[in-house]
Amino acid sequence: MSTKKTILIADDSPAMRALLVSTIEVLGDYRIVEASSGFEALRLLPREHVDLILTDINMPDINGLELISYLRNNSNYLTVPVIIISTEGSLKDIEKGKRLGANEYLIKPFNPDRLQALISSYLCICP
Repeated sequence: MSTKKTILIADDSPAMRALLVSTIEVLGDYRIVEASSGFEALRLLPREHVDLILTDINMPDINGLELISYLRNNSNYLTVPVIIISTEGSLKDIEKGKRLGANEYLIKPFNPDRLQALISSYLCICP
């Protein structure tokens, strides 16, 4: 049985998704699923077991905050860690993201080492 953890990246920017994928790949053997909108992420969730979600806030259809609200109101996703990675960096935005249920909030441009440390701490594959 595989212990490979799955990370869902929800961001409408192909360049940002590629940057996040390359940042994650350095860490090891994670399975990465990509969504180009909050709506696409919601469509993928019932078909994919995810262990961590990275989401932008500003996306077409369903934004990242709406995605988090859905996740935190669905018993299947209550404990899945969510990290917001957004250009929205005001204290008000960060507080709102955390209040809705985000575990962490990184402001773009983000520090890759910080993101890698967060992913490693949330997805520790411990014996």
